[in-house]
Amino acid sequence: MTDKERDRRITDLGTLKALAHPLRMNLLRALTIARVATASQLAEQVDEAVSLVSYHLRKLAEHGLVEEAEPQSADGRERWWQPASDGVSIRDEDFRDAPEKAAAHTAASRLFAQQRTDAYRRWLDERTHWGPEWNRAATSSESSLRLTADELAELNKDMLALLRSYDERGRAADAAGDSEGRENVAVHTYTFPFRA
Repeated sequence: MTDKERDRRITDLGTLKALAHPLRMNLLRALTIARVATASQLAEQVDEAVSLVSYHLRKLAEHGLVEEAEPQSADGRERWWQPASDGVSIRDEDFRDAPEKAAAHTAASRLFAQQRTDAYRRWLDERTHWGPEWNRAATSSESSLRLTADELAELNKDMLALLRSYDERGRAADAAGDSEGRENVAVHTYTFPFRA
């Protein structure tokens, strides 16, 4: 096991293609939430065969996106996995120097956006099953701002810092055994220029 990076910046086409597979991305998300898990546990979450999940975990490991974790039980046959970093970042500037790279980046970005949309749709379908406190707390909003490119970059940096502070708060509470009332919460943001 290695010390985790905060965010792993993906700069090569092979790693981007490895990640831009629907099942692999779902596995990485599930593993990020669980922090450590076996292929069997993940297979149950994604409703796939253990052998298929094991194959895709090995592919993610080949690209340094997941790694073996310390065993969490006495069963020596179980292989435990964990994310190799707390997150990944994929930047346009790393994939615009060749048409194949730009096309792969666009395809991956579309897949990630679709998966996020699917997750939000699940919330919409299931929100009646959550308590009123969660329905009051959850939100959907859209803002249109007039910014420069530098101001947009600053806004993104500030929002990421705020999200990290809440992530650290939640991790500290979990480590202290204070998980009462805590749930996994997704925050999806998209910032992009447009012309009306």
